[in-house]
Amino acid sequence: MTPGNLEILAYEHTELGALCLRRHELLASPGTVVTEITLDGEFLMSSRHTASEEALARIALELHPGDDLNVLVGGLGLGYTAHAVLESPRVARVEAVELLPQVIDWLEEGLVPLSEALEADARFRVVQGDAYARLAAPPADPFDLVLIDIDHAPDERLGGADDAFYTKQGLERARRHLAPGGVLGVWSYAESSPFSQALESVFEEARVEPVIYFNDLIGEERTDWLFFGRRPTG
Repeated sequence: MTPGNLEILAYEHTELGALCLRRHELLASPGTVVTEITLDGEFLMSSRHTASEEALARIALELHPGDDLNVLVGGLGLGYTAHAVLESPRVARVEAVELLPQVIDWLEEGLVPLSEALEADARFRVVQGDAYARLAAPPADPFDLVLIDIDHAPDERLGGADDAFYTKQGLERARRHLAPGGVLGVWSYAESSPFSQALESVFEEARVEPVIYFNDLIGEERTDWLFFGRRPTG
């Protein structure tokens, strides 16, 4: 690959719009290949900067002291949150729920950087579905961790069907899917006081964690935001 050349790995028409998987070599760092996803030409995610996706998993694990953990990941994306969860030997099962079947196909076809690692881990499975609808429905088996990385932010969503999740009522429904001591974590690229307040009204323990990093793809410092709510162990 010539530095800077853009390679389109997949271009799919989905219910959310035109979804593109692409990769290119950084001009400023020859040999460094970046994989990206865009939706209707708008940037969604990159394999270059994954600190906040990985921190979503790491901090949630720090908040839960247990073992044999059962984890739900809402939104597969490039797989960095799920992969970070699986790095812990305390995790027994990870189920990723992805709305778009095309994204699951990319994983199974080996088109994303973590395909091999995720597919090789017997603790991991991915299913096609709506994570928000799953959390709004009555719970079945409880989860120890529920990690959501789907929308840009609570106040900037990719679709309209998930509006209720970010409200007090939506969080109360999601809380029912957590076992005692369970942790809900939500990724966002922006802070949201209304969502923070909703978390605090539903969970006994709530916190917001900024993740600051330098984005060399656009040449500026960025801050992503992680929201956590935790049920008591008793």
